[in-house]
Amino acid sequence: MIRTIVVDPLAPSHLAFKEVDAPEAKPWEALVQVKTVSLNRGEVKDAKNQEASSRLGWDFAGIVIEPAKSGAGPQKGARVVGLLPMGAWSEQVAAPVSMLAEIPEKLTFTEAATLPIAGLTALYALRKGGMLLGKRIFITGSTGGVGLFAHQLAAQSGAFVVGTASSEEKAELVREAGSDEVIIGYSEISSARKFGPYDLIIDSVGGNTLAALLPQLAPQGVCVAVGFSSSNTATIDMMNLVTSGGRTLYSFFLGEELTRQSAADDLSLLARLVTVERLIPRIEVEAPWTEIDTVARNLMERKFSGKAVLHIV
Repeated sequence: MIRTIVVDPLAPSHLAFKEVDAPEAKPWEALVQVKTVSLNRGEVKDAKNQEASSRLGWDFAGIVIEPAKSGAGPQKGARVVGLLPMGAWSEQVAAPVSMLAEIPEKLTFTEAATLPIAGLTALYALRKGGMLLGKRIFITGSTGGVGLFAHQLAAQSGAFVVGTASSEEKAELVREAGSDEVIIGYSEISSARKFGPYDLIIDSVGGNTLAALLPQLAPQGVCVAVGFSSSNTATIDMMNLVTSGGRTLYSFFLGEELTRQSAADDLSLLARLVTVERLIPRIEVEAPWTEIDTVARNLMERKFSGKAVLHIV
């Protein structure tokens, strides 16, 4: 038996521990002893809508204890990072080798666990802009896990990057991540015009923010909608969108992206960037997984920026 975290409607954060049978790997899966997991707002929020005892968690890092029977992927003893559609918050997981990447010895399990959802989302969203050298990029949700990774990667691409923050204190975090300019307060989003128009916009806010940003796209520009933290509805000025022409609103879902891109290869890339300090995960909370209830509630209440990582103990 192993311990895992499941949905419990009676718990304050709808999360609780439960003992379940140890996983049995399919031929294309490796068994991993999980060392760390990271939390994402989406999975914590989803816990309120899932059935009781549903297993949760996407990001994990750990050690392969049984390689895939197919012979593919990391071998026994390999240190790995990976992601699952569900069930990663467990002592052990069976993971497809296509979703696993070996990590360098220099990379800690804590750092590695921050990479799958946030890192891949940032990387793939930026790729929608093509060659970024000399282009203008606007990023909302800049102090979140995706935002901070996106700023660092965009800055290294040679782009001019504008970010957002709710306060001057948080704006400094965005500048440290490589932003050239920072818009403070979403009520001031229209002021972003002075730095545009933008070749690429990465938006995780939705609602009125998304509607206000679309007219700020340059000809042939792309707005990648990766989330909707403020509202899942937006009223778009279709006259402006249609008559300007050539602009694209791209609906981004990581699960769909992973059908066309290699998670293993790109996790390896992100891991190497962290190892050489070209990408620095901002880990605001590090705690034993027994504290998941408190950490999850603080995450949903936006009491910290960056990522939260839990150690399996």
